[in-house]
Amino acid sequence: MAITSERLRQTFSEGGAQEIYREIKATGGFLDFARRYVFDKDYRVARSALWGLTKATDEELSELQVTLNELIDQAMQTANSSVRRLTLNIIERLILEEDDLRTDFLDFCFEHMVSIEEFPGIQTLCMKLAYRMCSFYPELMDELKRTLEAMEIEYYKPAVKCLRKRILSGKFK
Repeated sequence: MAITSERLRQTFSEGGAQEIYREIKATGGFLDFARRYVFDKDYRVARSALWGLTKATDEELSELQVTLNELIDQAMQTANSSVRRLTLNIIERLILEEDDLRTDFLDFCFEHMVSIEEFPGIQTLCMKLAYRMCSFYPELMDELKRTLEAMEIEYYKPAVKCLRKRILSGKFK
């Protein structure tokens, strides 16, 4: 069965995501698929497309490197938390070079990693991405550590607490 917007609109299961991934892999068109469906205005289409792509290997996802800025824009602009989390998951698996540092995205990551209203998956992905971006500049790394130290940790879920502790102890790379 061909991948279409209508099919993606109806796909919302682990098995469906695996099936989408297998079909993309068979055609080898990860970039074409992403450009066609990941940025769809219908969040259900984008969510299913992203979910399928999260099943890809890092090597397969490397095709999406050219869409890094569009993915960052989507993560910051979407109102749908599932699309945000899945988009951040893809970004986290791509290469982030010093030249890719966007202060708007770094600010976004700082804001969402400490927001107690945010889902833990988004908080941890933002924390990981902030760490990666700050690692290029000692002064930014100091700011990240100060921000993490200032968190009132009792309000956060175990995943967030654990990652925070690993970053502050120097055990996260």
